[in-house]
Amino acid sequence: MDLRGIYPALTTPFAADGSVALEDLEQNVRRYNTTDVAGYTVLGSTGEAVLLTAVEMDAILATAKESADASKKLIAGTGAESTSETIRLSRRAAELGYHAVLVRTPSYYKPMYGPEVYSEYYRAVADASPIPVLIYSIPQFTGVTLETKAILALAEHRNIAGIKESSGLIERVEEVATAAKDFQVLTGSASQICASLAAGARGAVLALASALPEKCVAVYDLYRRERWEQAKELQWMLAKASQAIVTECGIAGVKFVMDMRGYRGGIPRLPLLPLAEEQKTRLREMLMLLEPAAARN
Repeated sequence: MDLRGIYPALTTPFAADGSVALEDLEQNVRRYNTTDVAGYTVLGSTGEAVLLTAVEMDAILATAKESADASKKLIAGTGAESTSETIRLSRRAAELGYHAVLVRTPSYYKPMYGPEVYSEYYRAVADASPIPVLIYSIPQFTGVTLETKAILALAEHRNIAGIKESSGLIERVEEVATAAKDFQVLTGSASQICASLAAGARGAVLALASALPEKCVAVYDLYRRERWEQAKELQWMLAKASQAIVTECGIAGVKFVMDMRGYRGGIPRLPLLPLAEEQKTRLREMLMLLEPAAARN
């Protein structure tokens, strides 16, 4: 399995009554199908997976699969606090036809977790999963940092195919990509697409790609075609956009920009809050620089 390219970390739309709006999710995916994204990551951090029930998660996985074009690769976020639940979710994703699972590090009991805990966890999940496993390292949310030595040891497992590296450490990307040639590294940072590719990453799973898929793909393509100056210029613009939309405003910011661009974003699920008017104004101004027509909507 080759995971080269850009993968939007799909958002989860909610209806006015707070329920999951599966029709809106379907419309979003069908619109993304017309872009050159490589595939989709469903039920990741941007999908508010930790705020969903098991029934909702299953419906979202099924809807995204049914809506996705056959040419798109599908990655399901299946990480849970318990090994058994992670295995159950991973097997369900395989039943639905997903190509790989993205498994975040458990973190609730992290004072009691050492490297051996994560080694046993990922190996048990990989042994039981019918489809390849991607490690999900996102210390800003979990408070857990997987060091290079631990990642490389897990990379030796036949069913652990890669890692989504969201720590922002380019040196970690380079260390892993250099030492494990067949192990696929995907960056989770839209501000570091070019730097990550230069360090050996295959592609990226990005929250920003849910709001600006074409521009994220454009940076990737410009870099792969060795059009360095154009790639650098667009990367600089995306770094500023990512800071404003994702870092400062979070999921609510991603969804707001989606709304401005004609996707079905909506508001996040409580306890996450919608944007304040001041934040909306800043994002409109930022989008005006990137896409004047969308910012006027």
